[in-house]
Amino acid sequence: MADTATPNVIRRADYAPPAFLIDTVALEFDLVPQRTVVRNTMRVRRNPDASHASNFELMGEQLEFVSATIDGAPFAHAHAHEHGLTLDNVPDNFELTLTSICNPAENTTLSGLYVSGGNFFTQCEAEGFRRITYFLDRPDVMATFTVTLRASKADYPVLLSNGNLLEEGDLPDGRHFARWEDPFRKPSYLFALVAGKLVALEECVKSGSGKEKLLQVWVEPHDLDKTRHAMDSLINSIRWDESRFGLELDLDRFMIVAVSDFNMGAMENKGLNIFNTKYVLANPETATDTDFANIEAVVGHEYFHNWTGNRVTCRDWFQLSLKEGLTVFRDQEFSADMAGGATDEAARATKRIEDVRVLRQMQFAEDAGPMAHPVRPESYVEINNFYTMTVYEKGSEVVRMYQTLFGRDGFRKGMDLYFKRHDGQAVTCDDFRHALADANGRDLAQFERWYSQAGTPRVSVRTKYDAAQQRYSVTLTQGYGDTAPAARETQKGPLLIPFAIGLIGKDGHDLPLQLEGEARASDSTTRVLEFTQTEQTFTFVNVAQEPLPSLLRNFSAPVIVEYDYSADQLAFLLAHDSDPFNRWEAGQRLATRELLTLAGRATTGVPLQLDDSVVAAFARVLTDETLSPSFRELALMLPSEAYLAEQMAESNPAAVHAARQFVRKRLANALRKDWLAVYEKHRTPGAYEATPEASGHRALKNLALSYLAELDDPAEAVRLASAQYDAANNMTDRSAALSALLNASAANGGSVEAQQALDDFYRRFEKEPLVIDKWFALQATQRGSAQRPVIEIVRKLMAHPAFNLKNPNRARSLIFSFCAANPAQFHAEDGSGYAFWAEQVIALDAINPQVAARLARSLELWRRFTPTLRDGMRAALEKVASQVKSRDVREIVEKALG
Repeated sequence: MADTATPNVIRRADYAPPAFLIDTVALEFDLVPQRTVVRNTMRVRRNPDASHASNFELMGEQLEFVSATIDGAPFAHAHAHEHGLTLDNVPDNFELTLTSICNPAENTTLSGLYVSGGNFFTQCEAEGFRRITYFLDRPDVMATFTVTLRASKADYPVLLSNGNLLEEGDLPDGRHFARWEDPFRKPSYLFALVAGKLVALEECVKSGSGKEKLLQVWVEPHDLDKTRHAMDSLINSIRWDESRFGLELDLDRFMIVAVSDFNMGAMENKGLNIFNTKYVLANPETATDTDFANIEAVVGHEYFHNWTGNRVTCRDWFQLSLKEGLTVFRDQEFSADMAGGATDEAARATKRIEDVRVLRQMQFAEDAGPMAHPVRPESYVEINNFYTMTVYEKGSEVVRMYQTLFGRDGFRKGMDLYFKRHDGQAVTCDDFRHALADANGRDLAQFERWYSQAGTPRVSVRTKYDAAQQRYSVTLTQGYGDTAPAARETQKGPLLIPFAIGLIGKDGHDLPLQLEGEARASDSTTRVLEFTQTEQTFTFVNVAQEPLPSLLRNFSAPVIVEYDYSADQLAFLLAHDSDPFNRWEAGQRLATRELLTLAGRATTGVPLQLDDSVVAAFARVLTDETLSPSFRELALMLPSEAYLAEQMAESNPAAVHAARQFVRKRLANALRKDWLAVYEKHRTPGAYEATPEASGHRALKNLALSYLAELDDPAEAVRLASAQYDAANNMTDRSAALSALLNASAANGGSVEAQQALDDFYRRFEKEPLVIDKWFALQATQRGSAQRPVIEIVRKLMAHPAFNLKNPNRARSLIFSFCAANPAQFHAEDGSGYAFWAEQVIALDAINPQVAARLARSLELWRRFTPTLRDGMRAALEKVASQVKSRDVREIVEKALG
């Protein structure tokens, strides 16, 4: 990697349209692993809306320049350099043909054209196309592409690219060719090709307008039996987008290809989606319920990009959330509809809770650190570093607020206008906002601040009840509190916050809602208040009794609510709130409050005690058969250690771990009979079913097993887990049983049963890479003990024959799992975790900077920890900063160090 000690900062304010436009591209590939020849013929013209430039500047990286012709004649004034190609004094309108060579076999970055498992694949987002050929590699340059692929027929019998297959046939010397055409203009980041020994599950479906479409899921031959769920998910995605948004598949075919070496989850290349195998391959023996759900969501996400990202794309990379935030919202709605339709609020709430848990644990932390940035960033050094939780998950929440403000119908009207105005264009977040505003007759100028202000807003709530007048006032105050400096400098003024509220009476039922000035109460017992000022009071009238407020129902905005509920009030909400999200939220607040108190005591060595009322609140949820199993599983799951540590004034992972383990043990022992009863009641005998209902039963049963593994005498849990492991007919139950055995083993200094299960698991699945990823991850995230710290296990596994640092999935399964998902062990006071982290960031930086940069973020919040840990983290960051060379990692560590 080139040393980039002083990388350039790219700013949104400096955007200028391209000096030239490219209307058509004809690519020819002679595919050879070490030396692929690419011939690129482009129709180029000056952009009438841009400043005049005499030279034509093209981007290119790690390419060998061969030749250039303009209008068929050799062009001598082409100068190749480290960052691309310069052509001097070009005409206004011309045909340019460039020939260059790349080396896919040596491309360990997995960006551009590369070889994986003997097959060719591409990844061009964000700036990988410039590693394939010289080009104006920016999203606002859109062209139609024709692609001809030539390769050895024996080695690469399948040749795929975007769009529709025009022609294929044999060539001399044992080679063959295929020619593809994508009729839709697209930016280069959506280009894709695949060549290799693959097989496909195929299915034909008819679109809503009656056109027949060919669907294909391409995998290596031994994985064909794991493609049915991905195909079903694709069909469901197509049907859902037609019914919910009126959007049809616009090509004759749609292809998904799975590859084991991939930096991301998947990529929405037009008509040829390339996926990490993790989000395609599934059968009951190898994939968990979570895997099945994730595959459905990711297949949906990439398919939905066909319109929100492909047909309408980004003007520049600062607008990334235009496509990603919107499409995350669409895949979340799709998954919720698959689980509960439009009317089953309890089932939909389960999905909502899962999404908000991720947002709070990961995006809120990002907002509080040195990488804090708005949903629409103002600057970057390396664009790969801005595929962030803020752009995706907070971006999705911003889109969801439009629907909260305007309802489903109003949101659909805005989407229709958006496509009517901008189909085939590269546009901005403002264009989307204007379409939603105009379609609904609203001024959303203030709403723009959601795109331009970083940090997590805080809404403090004060209430007052006037019994004589039967008036209940709710005063909301918004601000950001003590946010990170990176966020503070972007804040310009109050936001438009849709704040959903309900009022609950003493009998646990919702009260009617009538705001002052309204003629009658609303038909709904949830009201969305449009909170637009720094402080604003809303007064409800005809409130016959003092209510308990249910605040921010369904998490109607990505904010932190500050309201001083008592423990009894939280227990009441947990028992009675009609809003499923807030019912869960009450339990989480209750648990978080208790856990943080206990963590504070653990820090000072004070003995830990858990109030019986907390145990009683959990017992009520555990035994409440009116609640769905999936909801109970989420409600009974304690907040994560990482989330809890972030709530402390000074993060202390060891104290948080001690507190959380104490509570788990207390709940396990106090509710032992109930956990056993739930475990027995929610078994799922018979054939595996990947339905929301069946997965809910398995989730609750396996949560019960995990609590039983915390018993003072875990012999019964070990017996149950061993029996479940041996009898399991699905990966959900088998991996849950193995996890329970590992945790029971850690609490008792090791066990024969856990080691036997680990060894058996590896033997059973050693030819299933995705399952072996689980084997590595389970060991990296196990509890460990003073006698056997997990860092020792991880270092030993680094030398295992199945470990390969060059494979992103394998690196994530072991290294990332330890560093990001095992905080108590990673943040050991001896600094062993930080030394390991530094070694791996430096090693990965030399192979794959994108993956290295993601690992580098594990220490970005170092300033918030205890002094001893801070010192260790700073030393590790300084070591990395002194040795890495890529822009990707340098941007992260330099911002962290400040």
